[in-house]
Amino acid sequence: MTITQLQYVLAVAEYQNFTLAAEKSFVTQPTLSMQVQKLEDELGVLIFDRSKKPIKITEAGKKIVAQARNIVNEAGRIRDIVDQEKGYIGGEYSIGIIPTIMPTLLPMFLKAFINKYPKVNLIIKEQSTESLIRNIQDGHLDAGIAATPLEIEFIREWPLYYEPFVGYIPPNHRLGKVEFLNPDDLDISDILLLQDGHCFRDGVINLCKASRKSSEERFQLQSGSFETLVNLANEGLGMTLLPYLNTLELDPRKASYLKHFKNPTPAREVSLIYHKSELKIQITEALRDVISGIVRGAIAFQDVKIISPVNKK
Repeated sequence: MTITQLQYVLAVAEYQNFTLAAEKSFVTQPTLSMQVQKLEDELGVLIFDRSKKPIKITEAGKKIVAQARNIVNEAGRIRDIVDQEKGYIGGEYSIGIIPTIMPTLLPMFLKAFINKYPKVNLIIKEQSTESLIRNIQDGHLDAGIAATPLEIEFIREWPLYYEPFVGYIPPNHRLGKVEFLNPDDLDISDILLLQDGHCFRDGVINLCKASRKSSEERFQLQSGSFETLVNLANEGLGMTLLPYLNTLELDPRKASYLKHFKNPTPAREVSLIYHKSELKIQITEALRDVISGIVRGAIAFQDVKIISPVNKK
């Protein structure tokens, strides 16, 4: 039994196809199939039922796959121990960032990080929170940046910063003349929201108590763009809420439409999330230190109230 054989088993279990698993493992399909077969022969049990399309994992195979994942992770820790002993911070590191954070945060820290740690090969992917969690569990991501708390058993959360919610309200809106916003003033029926699947949308819904209901649905919007929400608000179709970092690059006219909340300011907690096995923890720590140091200077708000990113229906 070898680590490579276990890695091939994990690939087949994930993709449920020997050809695709071989492609993702950068080996030929006959090589991967032969190694999986050798492992099954050694164990005297079938891991995969090849008569099914797609391939199914046998009951015994499910237990083997779970243990193989633990073994492969622990093997990775041995390399981490050596790197840490040598004080080496380098190698490939894959990180996912949710769409409502990536456009504003990535330009702030990326150049500083790669200048400070040139031996780290960052692989950055924009993914939903659900995808981040799944890929961290499966070992396809070393870490993610997402709104928290998520409170998932196998994930550790390392808070980076607390980002306030800011209202974008044109003068002709019913709240256009108020100096500071109060959550009780919000009406979910006239707030322009991101499409389903964005945790910032769920945070806004949780912030609003929906004290008033719209008697008529005027239109349905499915957009992942804050810029679209701002433009629609300018057309008199409602107001919207923005993450604080998204407000820093607005032109002077649009910036004049921003309304801050009374203290405590509703905010989202943004964290670096990673598997509890803490693989490549030295790179994770380096990433945390760079991001925290940069963002701390951009967000001066102290008195905040954390809004859950989970939509409580």
